[in-house]
Amino acid sequence: LSDSGMDGKTKGVLITPVKSSKVKPEDTVPEMGDLSISDNINTSTPSKPSSSHPRSLSAVPQFSLSGSQQTGGYAEAKLQVNYYLKDNIDGVQAIAEHSDQTTQQFVTKQAESTAESIDELVQCVKPGLGKAELENELKATIAAQLKRRSPAGRYSEKTDADMLNSAVRFLKWLCPGSDSTFSKTNEKHIYPCFVELINFVAELLVRPLLDQQPASSDQKPKRLVRSYRKTDVKPDNAEGRRRIDMALKCDALNNSPSDDGEYDKDSIQISDERLEAKDGRNDERPNYSRIFAVVEVKPDKSAANIEKGLAQLVEYSKGVYWNQHNRRFIWGLVSGGSNVKACVLGPNFLLASRFMDVTTAAGRLELIGFLVNWSFCELPKLGYDPTIRFNRMHKCFTIDMADNNGPMPTQTTYYLRKVVVFAERVFGRHTRCFVVGKQPQSSGTDNDTSADILIKDAWPEVSGSAEDDMRDEAKLLKRVSNGLADHPEFNGLYPRFLGGGRMQIQNALGESVEDTTRTVLGETVWAQIKDLPLRAHMRIAMSGVGEPLKSIKSIPELVVVICDVMRCHMGILKHCQILHRDISEANILVRRDDTGVHGMVIDFDHAISITDDGYAKHAERTGTVPFMSVSNLENLQPKRTALDDWESIIYIL
Repeated sequence: LSDSGMDGKTKGVLITPVKSSKVKPEDTVPEMGDLSISDNINTSTPSKPSSSHPRSLSAVPQFSLSGSQQTGGYAEAKLQVNYYLKDNIDGVQAIAEHSDQTTQQFVTKQAESTAESIDELVQCVKPGLGKAELENELKATIAAQLKRRSPAGRYSEKTDADMLNSAVRFLKWLCPGSDSTFSKTNEKHIYPCFVELINFVAELLVRPLLDQQPASSDQKPKRLVRSYRKTDVKPDNAEGRRRIDMALKCDALNNSPSDDGEYDKDSIQISDERLEAKDGRNDERPNYSRIFAVVEVKPDKSAANIEKGLAQLVEYSKGVYWNQHNRRFIWGLVSGGSNVKACVLGPNFLLASRFMDVTTAAGRLELIGFLVNWSFCELPKLGYDPTIRFNRMHKCFTIDMADNNGPMPTQTTYYLRKVVVFAERVFGRHTRCFVVGKQPQSSGTDNDTSADILIKDAWPEVSGSAEDDMRDEAKLLKRVSNGLADHPEFNGLYPRFLGGGRMQIQNALGESVEDTTRTVLGETVWAQIKDLPLRAHMRIAMSGVGEPLKSIKSIPELVVVICDVMRCHMGILKHCQILHRDISEANILVRRDDTGVHGMVIDFDHAISITDDGYAKHAERTGTVPFMSVSNLENLQPKRTALDDWESIIYIL
């Protein structure tokens, strides 16, 4: 590279061929699901290269290269289970516990009381008891239970007969051998039993509310966790032929909107009004826009079956992330016969609890504990983001943006215009990008310029606190904006920082905590997986919206776009002392205005400060695999310079 245009102009480029050797598998490990190199992960890979070409993608796990919900498949999901699974974790239920200790004590008592009610029904099943005798005993037991929970006798829509039928069905599962027609090794026999048990628990929880409201709002469930009644079915808005065994949803106790047109803060936010039945119930086919948790059922708890169930759980949970823009993590259940595992799927982990055997009182208590905790806990404990809400009045999502970079913390609410990047994978950064405006479109007060704002929401790996993290994209983008503020020749060639940083979540005690994988899981669980790299929830607002590089219409346009990008790249290097380190096809946008076509360089996830001599301060392999320089990909030299980014342009072209 001769005279690299430190004055903002490229005067000449000389490209010299580099002789490279065969890629080593252990040197090419991507961040799973992102197809980009991670800085802090194990340098081993489950696949081997099939080509000696230095840019061969066969050297890395092929997790996802397309941009649709249908990325990957079962084979990919199985690889991910092997990589991310943390099995037999203690304290998984604590992730869903209420932040207020007094409230949680009440919730624990509710779980114990509910489990005792189920145990009473189990005790009704005795050897030699006829069907009619069993039904009479169950009917009397259920009536007594409902009388204890609802003394005034006000019944919900579910009659005693319905509850009796539910009990008869799920007791076949809980009491092996009680029904000769039931096979505990037949998945389809288990489906209706599991459905009825979950919905029976929800009915027991709601009964006390039929007489009068509790003295404290914390002593009533925030929602009811129920199962869709259709099983082994393809969700309404799923692509392909994927059929999930079961799915859970959260029904709000009160679906009436508040004065500002938004749901109650503890209800689940959905955007499709067709899913909102008048009584808050929708028991038919699952819809990915409403699914709270996916349930996979296998005939037994053999290692092969559980692995298959976990892989399917991973595969089907993609639809949840794709359709629900406010999901931070996902819950799931995998059943092997009568043994159930509760699972949590996050940016870089798949946690599975120990088995809960529903044929034992202890196992039933543990499973019911999850259902009850999910009904009472705060919204973030379910995996939802309370700062992204659906506004029913304006029929759009609102996104809160906190900015802690100034002298005083501020918060701005934006109105969603369009989702341009979906979270299409279960593992990785979960990057979502939203085009937003400062006013709702229905208000008639917005203009074109206010919608030229993009919000990026992601879960990158971080090192320590926000103050010490040298790879904080918000800080780097702010430095770029400040460093180029006096250089109008770069206007529009980079995203201008408007605000943002690491997100915080407020709990029931009014305490704000940083939203990281550590705070999501809690100290009990985190201590068991402390080797896991820390990830933080990052949200950044920036101005400048463009189109994908593939939108170019001619070779001259491509030349202009690439020239703009590299001119801006060198300007950032010179005036801000920041090296991008991830020049790729996805990180170059095309922007059109009255003056013509322009290029824009985006995504500073991997950017880093450089030394006075132009080298990156920290030597590490990073970037998007197909576009990494040869020396970076093969780790031939530890120091990274602008030359590595320029080489990436060759592979883009």
